[in-house]
Amino acid sequence: MADTTVKTVNGSKWKTLDMVYVGIFAVLIAICSWISIPTVVPFTMQTFAVFAAVGILGGRRGTFAVLVYILMGAVGIPVFAGFSAGAGVLFGMTGGYILGFVLSALLYWGMTRALGEKLWVSVVSMVLGLAVCYAFGTAWFMVVYSKNGAIGVGTALAMCVVPFVIPDLCKIALAAALSRVLKPHVR
Repeated sequence: MADTTVKTVNGSKWKTLDMVYVGIFAVLIAICSWISIPTVVPFTMQTFAVFAAVGILGGRRGTFAVLVYILMGAVGIPVFAGFSAGAGVLFGMTGGYILGFVLSALLYWGMTRALGEKLWVSVVSMVLGLAVCYAFGTAWFMVVYSKNGAIGVGTALAMCVVPFVIPDLCKIALAAALSRVLKPHVR
């Protein structure tokens, strides 16, 4: 039987199955970014997919899935919300939230590595990851938006965070519950 591992730069081994899972979840994040739920402020299922990726795949593979998703969008594959793509999206007003997904995944990876993969650790790291994503994305939004005129923190939070808190917390709860069921089958 052929060897199905790939040695990485730092010497760790990745099985072919690891790479397949990363690819599948990168595509899942893309599909979920296209699902737009119309409300007063429409929101996507992208956040759910990011947290499902880290919850189901674990910190390392989940972080790589998020990175692959972002790289696909950066090179022009329309994987971002509204079937958008390119560096213009990443450097635009909402690009900080997309890049913040990496910070969320890294926080999850670090916390679960340090404290174990208990349910409470997963949920707390997802919530803290969401807060980090909000903070980074809002700061990014304010910097980019300031080219059009100054904007206050309160206004930026009211536009970019407040409408999404409850839906995002529901998505975290769904991702945490789903990861508890599916994670044993993915290892």
